[in-house]
Amino acid sequence: MPNTNTSTKNPNNLPSKVRHLVIVLGDQLDAESSALQDFDPAQDVVWMAEVAEESTHVWSSKQRIAVFLSAMRHFASDLRTRGLPLHYTQLDEVGNAGTLGLELSAAITAMQPAALVMTAPGDWRVLQSLRAVAAQHALALDLRDDTHFFSTVREFAAHAQGRKQLRLEYWYRELRHKHAILMDGKEPVGGQWNFDADNRESFGKAGPQDVPAPTRFEPDATTQEVMALVNTQFANHPGNLQSFGWPVTRAQALVALQTFIEQRLPLFGQYEDAMWAGEAWLYHSHLSCALNLKLLNPREVVHAAEAAYRAGHAPLAAAEGFIRQILGWREFVRGIYWLHMPEYLTRNALNAQAELPAWYWTGNTDMACLKDAIGQTLEHGYAHHIQRLMVTGLYALLLGVKPQAVHSWYLSVYVDAVEWVELPNTLGMGQFGDGGLMASKPYVASGKYIQRMSNHCKGCLYDPALSTGATACPFTTLYWDFLMRHEVLLKKNPRMAMQLKNLARLDAPTREAISAQAAAHRQGQT
Repeated sequence: MPNTNTSTKNPNNLPSKVRHLVIVLGDQLDAESSALQDFDPAQDVVWMAEVAEESTHVWSSKQRIAVFLSAMRHFASDLRTRGLPLHYTQLDEVGNAGTLGLELSAAITAMQPAALVMTAPGDWRVLQSLRAVAAQHALALDLRDDTHFFSTVREFAAHAQGRKQLRLEYWYRELRHKHAILMDGKEPVGGQWNFDADNRESFGKAGPQDVPAPTRFEPDATTQEVMALVNTQFANHPGNLQSFGWPVTRAQALVALQTFIEQRLPLFGQYEDAMWAGEAWLYHSHLSCALNLKLLNPREVVHAAEAAYRAGHAPLAAAEGFIRQILGWREFVRGIYWLHMPEYLTRNALNAQAELPAWYWTGNTDMACLKDAIGQTLEHGYAHHIQRLMVTGLYALLLGVKPQAVHSWYLSVYVDAVEWVELPNTLGMGQFGDGGLMASKPYVASGKYIQRMSNHCKGCLYDPALSTGATACPFTTLYWDFLMRHEVLLKKNPRMAMQLKNLARLDAPTREAISAQAAAHRQGQT
């Protein structure tokens, strides 16, 4: 890969008169994107910019910054190889204005394009910034559908219209029908839509056995340059780059997809909710980063999983569970985001006001499951969905952390975090901040859930069976405290009936002791 450390603000191949300045963002690295469909090298220019604001508007981790910058530079190199005129600004170039808006404005002034073209971004903030620049220069902005997805935001809005509740299952079935995925005619393969009940096994006392090694890629010269830049420019940001090995090119992403299908998909479903100390990767795909950068198309990922099932390589429960994450959940959260932004970001249905504990940025806690999940997150920029929902997310929910603070942390630390997917997953699914728009109930559990699904409790200072006392598990204490604090609200939710029935068995002295212990624990986290 050629060295890209050369300014391309004024390359020789720019047309003298620019028709379209085509904006390509750091999560739009798709050579087949809608913005490039009618690109004419004789009169159009691709515009890309690395700017500090995209790493500092939330305190982004080094892993997250590096994966975006490296993938952008590799994509830019591919565009040059294809002969596309490119105006590319690197982060450390003299005169870099530091924001997308200011850099785009400078490029417009320099090139005087007749119009701007872009694929719809995945971040409301970015869209508003670029729209403002277009208006400032009195330029038309041709905002095109992101064809990377199975559905459009308008299709989801039509699905949502008139419904009192929005639920993943119905949207997922609609898309299965429309795209003929895992279907036998008009019926789902296997006679049912969802095999989630088959995908909840733990590893047992023996732990995971013979887990395939994750597909990781040795940093090339371009990535090494980026890593050095990140370590210099963002030295005080969380995490480190010692383990960096994410796919940053289309070719690498295809290798990662192939090896997942071959090596880990067969057991993905069975163990998708299981955790084990020191095991970051397990049977998960690790493809969300490549998907969200647009290095992979979800259609090819879904079709590969379905083909593996049809060929007898993977069981139906595994293939369906994986496909549901992409065809179902991924499309659903995007629909929720664009249907309800920008108001969605302000929601706080449980009136949670606590600050995020400072140790979320270091992993320095004596709670074993949290120490493992956060340490892994800072080291790799990655944690699988149960670690996010039922460890880091669950603790923040039970503690009563303001959901916007939790959102900022997730957006900061994970390499796959783009706001359209991260915000609904965090504020809605993880924190119940939207009051049930995303999820039919708060996903709350005691430490017994973590004990059942992992080995974290073995050797931990805390006992998940205890809610009070010196060795009581904070998850268990806070779980009962959460139910007590929100009992009136939760009684309106039929899916919480069993948990509230268990709460009703607690006598007044027990409740008082739990509340006191929860208050003391909460005080110790500030």
